[in-house]
Amino acid sequence: MDYLSKLENQSIYILREAFNKFDNLAMLWSIGKDSTVLLWLARKAFFGHVPFPLVHVDTTYKIPSMIEYRDRLVADWKLELVVGKNEKVLRGGMTFPNGRATRVECCGMLKKDGLKQVLEKHHFTGVIVGVRRDEEPTRAKERYFSPRDKNMEWNVEDQPPELWDQFKTDFEKGTHIRIHPLLHWTELNIWEYIERENIPVIPLYFANGKGERYRSLGCAPCTGAIKSNARNVREIIEELRNTKTTERSGRAQDKESEDAFEKLRRDGYM
Repeated sequence: MDYLSKLENQSIYILREAFNKFDNLAMLWSIGKDSTVLLWLARKAFFGHVPFPLVHVDTTYKIPSMIEYRDRLVADWKLELVVGKNEKVLRGGMTFPNGRATRVECCGMLKKDGLKQVLEKHHFTGVIVGVRRDEEPTRAKERYFSPRDKNMEWNVEDQPPELWDQFKTDFEKGTHIRIHPLLHWTELNIWEYIERENIPVIPLYFANGKGERYRSLGCAPCTGAIKSNARNVREIIEELRNTKTTERSGRAQDKESEDAFEKLRRDGYM
């Protein structure tokens, strides 16, 4: 079996195990490459049908083509989509683009708090998320089945061991579970799998006429393009095999303070 098939099999196993063990599941979909690969794997795991809703936390600051791509895929693949927004913060204008919050504060309110609101509204007790260990140091501390408390807060020092594919799936009542089926993938694996499966991804990942492309997607005010001439998936793969630049180098909120991202994740961020 080739290495991409091994990665795929492990992820499908995690998805099926989560569906078997937990009620009221949802899957986060950021519209980016990782969560779209995760969505593709879910369709494979359940024979073309995704048996749980997708949740998109809409900050209203996404690049417009991302929302167009989201809505087109939802229609084409007949997906159930739940869109959450932190309406109170948006109405009050307490955001970074309005100059009334730092980038990290804005992420916390629009994404972390927005996610918490939609999970509570729909009573989702488990959330499938497309994070990878290699993307960012804090995410390397995650487990495939990662418990949070009732406030979605993550005690990174107290996580269950996961050895030899033995996963803890019995948690105390009231525990919020994050499931991470892509934890063992790398950025390069993601693009190699996109190429093999011919997965439709948003064109923002490909170089434009100015020699720029997005490597990681987020809100428009906090996400910058990188210099690149990679115009298709094959060229992205070749570029990644030679680059020394980090994947999130274009994400401005990561640079605001040294431990900002870990604090956000401890408080319930994706």
